Amino acid sequence: MKKFLQHLSFGLLSTILTATPGLGAERISFFYPPFGEFSLSVDSLETFAKEGKIDEDFSFYASRANRQQLAQLRDLLQQRFQITPTLVSQVTYSPIGEKVVQRLGELLLTESRKNGFYAIRAALILAAADREGLTVVNLLRKFPSDTIRLNFTEGLSIVDDLSQLLKKRDEVVAFIQKEATTQAANSNVDFSKQPDLRSPGKFSFQKISINLNDVSRNRRLPVDLYLPTAAPQDSQNAPSTRFPLVVISHGIASDRYAFDYLAQHIASYGFAVTVLEHPGSNAERFQLYFDGLAGPPDPSEFLNRPLDVKYVLDELQRLENVDPKIRGKLNFQQVGAIGHSFGGYTVLTLAGAKINFAQLRRDCNPNKSLNVSLFLQCEAIKLPPINYSLQDDRIKAVMAINPIDSSILGESGIKQIQLPVMLVAGSQDIFAPAVPEQIRPFTQLSHPNKYLALIENATHFSALAEPSRGNDVLPVPAGLLGPNRAAVYSYLNALSVAFLETHLLNRLEYRSYLQSSYGQYISQAPLNLSLLQSLNAEQLNQILK
Repeated sequence: MKKFLQHLSFGLLSTILTATPGLGAERISFFYPPFGEFSLSVDSLETFAKEGKIDEDFSFYASRANRQQLAQLRDLLQQRFQITPTLVSQVTYSPIGEKVVQRLGELLLTESRKNGFYAIRAALILAAADREGLTVVNLLRKFPSDTIRLNFTEGLSIVDDLSQLLKKRDEVVAFIQKEATTQAANSNVDFSKQPDLRSPGKFSFQKISINLNDVSRNRRLPVDLYLPTAAPQDSQNAPSTRFPLVVISHGIASDRYAFDYLAQHIASYGFAVTVLEHPGSNAERFQLYFDGLAGPPDPSEFLNRPLDVKYVLDELQRLENVDPKIRGKLNFQQVGAIGHSFGGYTVLTLAGAKINFAQLRRDCNPNKSLNVSLFLQCEAIKLPPINYSLQDDRIKAVMAINPIDSSILGESGIKQIQLPVMLVAGSQDIFAPAVPEQIRPFTQLSHPNKYLALIENATHFSALAEPSRGNDVLPVPAGLLGPNRAAVYSYLNALSVAFLETHLLNRLEYRSYLQSSYGQYISQAPLNLSLLQSLNAEQLNQILK
């Protein structure tokens, strides 16, 4: 009985409520064999949310919680999600959205114990359209039956799997931090006496906006080119100098402004930086989609994104011969690529990684993972399973920030990369979890020049510039944004310069900045930075076992 009461603890209740905003109508009911039926009224939750009072019905569960857990639950119940019914409808009727709601429906059953897919979707739309807006309690009230039945066995399994994942993640993070500390102890570099790569470089630059149109694929590609001007005090950089080129690929529902801070910083060190927009998955496309004026992103985006980058490089090479503003100023023998999230996948394929259809079939039929990014990755299984040629030989080094790659590329895909690679991970990234999406792929990279930058407490959004009115299309709750992003900006500014100077320009004096000791030197709590150059699969598997 004691074990049973432990399973009925408030931790289970609050975890499920947090993971799935909406558990019933008038009552939340679940059957736990062999002890029988248990339930909780929505009125009890509403009273607790509005007044902070715990009635007799709720006291059975609340007595098993500490004060902090109760406060967290009340905050959740009171939170109003600023989401329009149109947006909810568009998302839940999309292929990915339907898969997510179907998965939730396995946990949240109707009164007749059927998958709650249709009831959940209806409740989400009705709650978003209600005057009170989308709240947990209002969502419960809109559920189209008197009782919603929680699949308790499935719930326990999900909670257990999630707790194990989080525990293992924390153990992996702790191990990497310890390894970084050990490696840093062997360094005798005094970084206080070296140039601070977090500060802007000496080059001024101009921003050139170009609108490209790939007629063959019907893709209009807005591009911003940050072009340095030679520093007068540097005799090695005459006005005719060709600058190494870096291309930046944004993530899904984002745009070319998400990394303008990084583009400007890199340009100040003498790199030409081109930042493009992917029209099939940018913020503008998602806004049209949410407004009901366009369909959801197509699986062909997995092919079109790297092809976008190839086309931009081709066009820049062509324009360099005819456009006086950039003629003779770009070095296509020294090209690097940086990408975030879906853009991280993009640059890894450009570096040589292949789409792994065998891995996709294993992971997506069915997708039972708690890895949110798999809902996107599994869309690629709809592509014809052929060997796509997405690599661009002009690219000599890549930096992938919060990339998604565990299934779409997998081990066999990642191993085909034969270029220097830096992977950047955030320990609190719930959309592209660090262990499967960045840390394990890091162990699979076969090139000797590889780097893992792990930022403790960083989320999937920590690297992004503050959103503007035009690109803030995804309603991300403040709690998922993480701590102040300034420290992450400084890390990426410094590490990108060190990585590109070392591996595009072969300036070995910058290699010291890629050591663990430099990561510790610039690290700022709570976003502590750990930088590693080595971690093997055996070490990782030992932790995970």
